Amino acid sequence: MSMTAPGSADAISLDALEERIRQAIQLVARLRQEKQAALAERDAALREAAQEKQRADKLAEELEALREERRQVRARIEKLLGQIDALAGG
Repeated sequence: MSMTAPGSADAISLDALEERIRQAIQLVARLRQEKQAALAERDAALREAAQEKQRADKLAEELEALREERRQVRARIEKLLGQIDALAGG
C-alpha cells in the first residue's frame, strides 16, 4: 500500500485551484472585451439611428413643403380656370 507524501494532495489541490483561477481570469477578460464590443456596436447603432431620424425629419419637412406647393399650384390653376370660364361665358 503506498501513501502519498504529505502535502502532495495539497499541491494537487493548489494546482487545480490555480488553474481554475486562471480560467476565471481569462473568462473575465473575454467578457470585458465582449462587453466593450457590444457597447461600441450599441453606440454606433444609436448614432446611425439618430442620423436616420434626422434624415427622416428632413424628408418629412420636404414632403410637407411639396404638399403645400401642390396646394398653391392647384389654387392658382383653379383661379386661372375660373378666369377662362368667365371669359368664355361673358
